[in-house]
Amino acid sequence: MAAMKKVAESNNELTIEERNLFSVAYKNVIGTYRVPWRTISAIELKDQDSEHKQQMVKKYRKKIENEMKDVCQELLTLLDKHLIQKATTAESKIFYLKMKGDYYRYLAEITMGDERQKMAEGSQHAYDDAFDLAKNQLPVTHPIRLGLVLNFSVFYYEILNKPDIALRLAKQTFDDALAELDSIDEHSYR
Repeated sequence: MAAMKKVAESNNELTIEERNLFSVAYKNVIGTYRVPWRTISAIELKDQDSEHKQQMVKKYRKKIENEMKDVCQELLTLLDKHLIQKATTAESKIFYLKMKGDYYRYLAEITMGDERQKMAEGSQHAYDDAFDLAKNQLPVTHPIRLGLVLNFSVFYYEILNKPDIALRLAKQTFDDALAELDSIDEHSYR
């Protein structure tokens, strides 16, 4: 991760390949926390065994949460201080804003109360900015736009508990993309 961080902090805009590697690297790291966090949270809800066992499970969950928060905050700082500012294309900016929305969403998944609300707002703002830009700058069939809509829908469904909006957003984009499929050239099928 240190190498990826150094590349992101450089004065150069990342190439498409570097941008994708950067994203995959952080996604793999955060995935090593999200899966066990979900598992341990399910155990915590289900298992009402001994007080000692409950304390151990809670302690482990807190450890995972703290490590997740560190990774997410590091990435959000890199996005805000370096990557979004250096983005010269709409595609890059949308890509980074989507990442920002994703990592705020991951933080919202593991927080409660006012902190969860703050993380949800950060996610909402990033997704809104990315979506507004994508609607004007990318075709509806563009993979980054489709990925953005998918993750934005997950945000509405899982974080805001608004399945109707999540479904409407995903369905509208799917319908729009399907209608446009006939008019795109073979090169666009990536």
